[in-house]
Amino acid sequence: MSGQTYYKDNFSSYLKRRSFLLRVGLITGGIFINGCIKKLKGHPYHIKGSLKGPNEKAGHILRDRIRLPEPTSARKIKTLIVGTGISGLSAGRWLKNNGETDFEILELENHTGGNAHCGTNNISAYPLGAHYVTIANNEDGLLIDFFREIGVITHTEAGLPYYNDYYLTFDPEERLLINGEWQEGLIPDFGVPEADKQQIRAFLKEVDLLKQTKGSDGKFVFDIPLKNSSADPTYRQLDRVTFSSYLEEKGYHSKFLLWYLDYACKDDYGQKASKISAWAGLHYFASRRGKAANAEQNAILTWPEGNGWLMNKLASGLKTHIRTGTMCYNVSLSPAGTVIASVFNTETQQTEQIEAQKIILCSPQFVNNRLLKTLKREVDYTAFSYSPWLIANITISALPQSKGIDLCWDNVAFGTPSVGYVNSAQQHLKISENKRVITYYLPLCDYEPAVARLAAYSRSYEQWLDIIMSELEMIHPNITQTIENIDLWVWGHGMIAPGKDFIWNENLETARNNIADKIFFAHTDLSGISIFEEAFHQGINAAQQILDLNG
Repeated sequence: MSGQTYYKDNFSSYLKRRSFLLRVGLITGGIFINGCIKKLKGHPYHIKGSLKGPNEKAGHILRDRIRLPEPTSARKIKTLIVGTGISGLSAGRWLKNNGETDFEILELENHTGGNAHCGTNNISAYPLGAHYVTIANNEDGLLIDFFREIGVITHTEAGLPYYNDYYLTFDPEERLLINGEWQEGLIPDFGVPEADKQQIRAFLKEVDLLKQTKGSDGKFVFDIPLKNSSADPTYRQLDRVTFSSYLEEKGYHSKFLLWYLDYACKDDYGQKASKISAWAGLHYFASRRGKAANAEQNAILTWPEGNGWLMNKLASGLKTHIRTGTMCYNVSLSPAGTVIASVFNTETQQTEQIEAQKIILCSPQFVNNRLLKTLKREVDYTAFSYSPWLIANITISALPQSKGIDLCWDNVAFGTPSVGYVNSAQQHLKISENKRVITYYLPLCDYEPAVARLAAYSRSYEQWLDIIMSELEMIHPNITQTIENIDLWVWGHGMIAPGKDFIWNENLETARNNIADKIFFAHTDLSGISIFEEAFHQGINAAQQILDLNG
């Protein structure tokens, strides 16, 4: 195919996709100039900022199978890890802590972290992805050991871990804008009719009971990591129905309760309750049982840069093992039984071959499908659905006054598309002037992920402002005049969405299996839930498999 024909075909395809998006109203009018969407008319906003996301150009190399130069060098290594998200860093830490030093971790981006990525400006550090964890379940010895290692847990009192007070969320923690006033906490209460409150209390009582319920095998029905959850079919069958259908069957119909449960699903899964399995929906509420000497059950741990703080702690001991700006684009097995990884340096534009005894792919399954194109896996990759997100870090000179409880760490408005914003300055001991950065989270869940993803990649900076500012002005009238800067980050594949019959399906179990005791896998999509704890354990599981084989 000639370059001209390729361009015409792709431009034609682009116009068809754009026409579709315009028809369904997912983007507004504009023209295509030099690969960018441009507004036809001026825009009323006078806000500076940027629109960024993961390395889309490198991603296209994998997706479109663009031909790369032949390798110019080759070398050998004992263990290769692909990806510096939490899973990859956790795997590297586990290898190093167990005496293995001959390993390398490759990262496509010019930074580490995956969706624990973070940023900073002259006001504050801020998250560009995941922004909190809860205190660990007390049975999770591996996570508790890590928390001790990095000073999150300082000591033990009365048999319970004592968490560093600087990392527990400072008060006030959460608020909800409902019926014209900010109330404390996110569970709808202010102005809510008594009949609705009764349904909310009934649901919370149900999940409190499930939190302590064990299956016929003696394991908790819902646990973290998920692999420790009960295999009792009485409860696992909840994975075969949607959360919304489960709630309907139970007689829950309060609009306030259903909003809150939609919020919870969007918060952890990027989708509404109608797209999430009942098992996953209940897991959000019933899987965390952590107790501490100095905090309430399930207390939240957070930092100005969100989970970027944890990521940096994992990465700090691995700096000599990490190579950023390096994309693995093919993985195969050699006749000698070693693993051959073809990698491309995005800066030097050169390729090389790495021969490894073992490899851990800490990449999502849609990427693994392209990396392992010469190897047969009995995995249905179409079953893996990823939720797209927009994250906006907004620098403001002041926050307009509003009725009710004052600014909290987590701030959510009832009935809006987003899951609210977090106040990055909440965890700062010293705050200068009134300037602060608030981080706004918008799950793109009103359409199927593929459509929402396409629309997200097609929107311009100004078109995103149309979406964000309409909500922010509703929440905080006149906030626009206080905004100095908005930096946007689009995650096309932000997190795995555990839809109906996904988590306990044989397909997911098959995807976890290694290939020939040579190629191993570690990613939260193999758990079905994209939280720090799952990524942390996924990395350890893969690394430990290798250590066991190495003897």
